[in-house]
Amino acid sequence: MPTAFNCPLPVTKHETVQMAHGAGGRLSRELTERIFMPRLQNPVLAALDDQAKLHLDSGDIAFTTDTFVVTPFFFPGGTIGDLAVNGTVNDLAVGGAIPRYLGAGFVIEEGFSLKDLETIVQSIASSAEKAGVQIVAGDTKVVQNGQCDGIFINTSGIGTLRPDAAVSCAGLAAGDVVILSGTLGDHGMAVMTAREGLSFSAGIVSDTAALNGLIAAVLDEVPGVRAMRDPTRGGLAATLNEWAEASGKGIAIDEAAIPVRDDVRGACELLGIDPLNVANEGKVVLAVPRAHADAVLRTMREHADGSGREAVAIGEVVEDHPGTVVMRNVLGSRRIVEMPLGEQLPRIC
Repeated sequence: MPTAFNCPLPVTKHETVQMAHGAGGRLSRELTERIFMPRLQNPVLAALDDQAKLHLDSGDIAFTTDTFVVTPFFFPGGTIGDLAVNGTVNDLAVGGAIPRYLGAGFVIEEGFSLKDLETIVQSIASSAEKAGVQIVAGDTKVVQNGQCDGIFINTSGIGTLRPDAAVSCAGLAAGDVVILSGTLGDHGMAVMTAREGLSFSAGIVSDTAALNGLIAAVLDEVPGVRAMRDPTRGGLAATLNEWAEASGKGIAIDEAAIPVRDDVRGACELLGIDPLNVANEGKVVLAVPRAHADAVLRTMREHADGSGREAVAIGEVVEDHPGTVVMRNVLGSRRIVEMPLGEQLPRIC
């Protein structure tokens, strides 16, 4: 008699907060819908974008907030301070805003090295100067030893909305081209290399960078960009699934077109992790009308800071399989790219 095998479904009903709730995948969405949205619901928050678009008598602005708990605090290519600035700047920029001002809040564990704190704050100052934003407010709390893992940083940002940019993942149209600004997985794997016992290659460096200059150049060239997102937690897979769900369209991507560094791919294979699920901190994904795709690619590749030199078209928006992301692999077969369920690389941002 043949043996019957059953594949258990992942547990998604929990009574306590799990690490996977912070991974940017399905459990993150369920936590938002179960705990936060019913209690904090309002029309601005309901969009669930990376930034809130606020309409004031003096003009329209965008507002965003994020908290950074990455460990270790220093990794190849950056620090927790770089992430705090760049991540917030990018969340504003992908909403069609010009980042202006940031606030920074610090939760610091008693006994934390002042030398390390000075290095982190200097990285914040340097990143802010490079991005062209000012840190205009801040707060510091110190907690007893054991009540915080070293240092956590919250950053909030305000930007002015460009009148010529109306980007929204709900506005995707069939035929739009999906463009990625560069290689996937660099940040997540760089953090892993810095962790004890998880060093795969000294050459993997985080891609953390502010993208507001690159995005402004694209919007100057093509105001009709449909959607933009920086694929951080949950990676490209989470971003594209959110787009498909919000727009009711299908998204088809080509694995062969997606750039992944050889050392990053090797690290992912050793860990059994899909590069599509790995966080990035210096990449942007765009959906643009097909007629403007070549202009966007040219603008990104020629941008002075080099952040878009490896930009490539990786797929398109389709009417087929609405709400679903499908990828054609290198062998020509197709598979569904699902929203990541849980935590694969904890504490990466």
